[in-house]
Amino acid sequence: MTSSKVTSSVKDEKLIQHRRNQMIKGAVALFKEKGFHRTTTREIAKASGFSIGTLYEYIRTKEDILFLVCDSIYENVKVRMEAAFVTENATTEHLMEAVRAYFFLMDEMQNEVVIMYQEMKSLSKEAQEYVIKKEKAMVRMLENLISDSAPCQLKTSDISLIANNIFIQGQMWGFRRWMLQKDFTITSYTERQVHFLLAGLGVSERQVAANGSKYS
Repeated sequence: MTSSKVTSSVKDEKLIQHRRNQMIKGAVALFKEKGFHRTTTREIAKASGFSIGTLYEYIRTKEDILFLVCDSIYENVKVRMEAAFVTENATTEHLMEAVRAYFFLMDEMQNEVVIMYQEMKSLSKEAQEYVIKKEKAMVRMLENLISDSAPCQLKTSDISLIANNIFIQGQMWGFRRWMLQKDFTITSYTERQVHFLLAGLGVSERQVAANGSKYS
């Protein structure tokens, strides 16, 4: 399943994307406030700025809207990660900057990420598998960067674990922000997580700054 397979009676692709973006924005606000199951399609249409009849020209069911929300989240994250990640001659400094970019993106999208994890169980099995496949692809991007930039040889299983840790630590800011913000800003939280990551790799920030290309 892909977003292009969500049925629409409208043929104008630009208009479809525009209307669905409106739906996603309206749905995220409502899902955050009321949850997926308590939100009606009529409320989503109103929050999106058009009628319920117009809404059903672009989707079939409320579950389609949830799928579009999840797909949009992962697509936005993928685009931003690709822009931040160096794929050739990567250094540990590149890894640090990529992690910082990812954490700040998770701060920007914390509402969307929390909604996705809370409500993904409401998607069909096919849609869930599609979303999980996208998440695995993004974790692989982290794995490749860690493998290319680590200052020492790491086991494949360790690289996978580090990548998954980074992925979840970024999302944890949204899930646990209510508690974490007592002691951290997103900047200080990110820097502590980067510090722990480097310590696990046996490198200090001072070494990275002094030796840059050595840790490639």
